[in-house]
Amino acid sequence: MGGKLDLEVEVKTPADKFWGAIKDSKDLFPKVFPQQYKSIEILEGDGNSVGSVRLVHFAEGIPIITTSKEKIEAADEEKKTVSYSVIDGDLINFYKTFKATFQVTPKGDGSLAKWSIEYEKANEDVPDPNLFQEFASKTFTELDAYLLKA
Repeated sequence: MGGKLDLEVEVKTPADKFWGAIKDSKDLFPKVFPQQYKSIEILEGDGNSVGSVRLVHFAEGIPIITTSKEKIEAADEEKKTVSYSVIDGDLINFYKTFKATFQVTPKGDGSLAKWSIEYEKANEDVPDPNLFQEFASKTFTELDAYLLKA
């Protein structure tokens, strides 16, 4: 009933710039991906440090999920890593636990965006969260294209 999914996307954007864009997702994502993100609100903290809570409102183009309340569990600026757990929203109807870890590492002139999720399904009828893997992959690829033009 529990599992883990890993995703790696090679991007052309340098690691520092890509990491910076992820940290600025509150403002950047709704602007760059209006078909996916309606808004991202910081409810507690600064949005990037441990204990911060944010509320993500997804756009109509995303199936099943309209909101996700996420709490940052770990953050390491030097290693460009952040981990967060979903603590409220539509996802908790499907998964008892849903924890994601994101890391950017330099690779050549670009970087490698790594995203993994650990989850526990609410019941066996719930599908594996492959949809989120595809969503993350698309987001990283499109963010890379945007940053290369910016």
